[in-house]
Amino acid sequence: MPMSYLIDTYQLSSLLAESPDTLILDCQSALGDRSQSKALYDAGHILGAIHVDSETELSGPIIADKTGRHPLPSQDQWQATLQRWGVTKDRPIIIYDQNNSMFAARAWWLLMWAGIKQAKVLDGGLDAWRHSGGAISTEPAAATQTSNLQIDVHNSLTIAADSLLSLSAEQALLDARALPRYQGLVEPLDSKAGHIPGAINADFSKNLDSDNRFLPPEQLAQRFQSVADKPVICYCGSGVTACHNILAMTIAGMKMATLYPGSWSEWIVDDSRPVATAIEGSPL
Repeated sequence: MPMSYLIDTYQLSSLLAESPDTLILDCQSALGDRSQSKALYDAGHILGAIHVDSETELSGPIIADKTGRHPLPSQDQWQATLQRWGVTKDRPIIIYDQNNSMFAARAWWLLMWAGIKQAKVLDGGLDAWRHSGGAISTEPAAATQTSNLQIDVHNSLTIAADSLLSLSAEQALLDARALPRYQGLVEPLDSKAGHIPGAINADFSKNLDSDNRFLPPEQLAQRFQSVADKPVICYCGSGVTACHNILAMTIAGMKMATLYPGSWSEWIVDDSRPVATAIEGSPL
């Protein structure tokens, strides 16, 4: 049986009672407003959770005309961040955001990329925790003890843009954005609209139920059944919600998919790269 990378509010309450050293990462953020992360944390977070900034900690510096909106941090930057948080190879780690886990999934993927496999995402996020009566604080968490963690990132979990110019029939490329963005009908964040040729639309929000909790593994397996036997590559607008699809497929028991980190916002900085707008295949 595959390892579960999700935890519910009841399980989290039990874990905190048994392992008070559990590291809780608050990844609340807003894609359209880079300033909101700290404001959301200050307005309320799980007691003891430390603030994680999706722009400066879960991403590296943006380079104009070269990177997308959320480039990966360098290995040195990410290692220093994990050391500052007090991450070790065996310390329990719980990650959450407001509710739908899009930012939590990004943090989870980055931890997996660094070889930290014990992290779990709080299903339903802060909204679920509040609803369960969990302790909420508006005060910053006490400073955590730093670690001397050494990481060796798994670059086999990523793929570069040039490799997507010649996809084979054995590969599946999934676009995690909403269908209208995939079709190029709207584009609220980037300078060009459309999708990478050959991509199938797989809106990440369809991984969730009406309470913003992940669907059961068997339903997620059914959703991704058509690509279950293929090497899967995931992208989105900037490498955030693509991680949600990777997490969902992992929950379903599938092999961990590959991430195109730069995603659409990096793809379009090179005008020679092709752009498509017609629906390809059957949206998942």
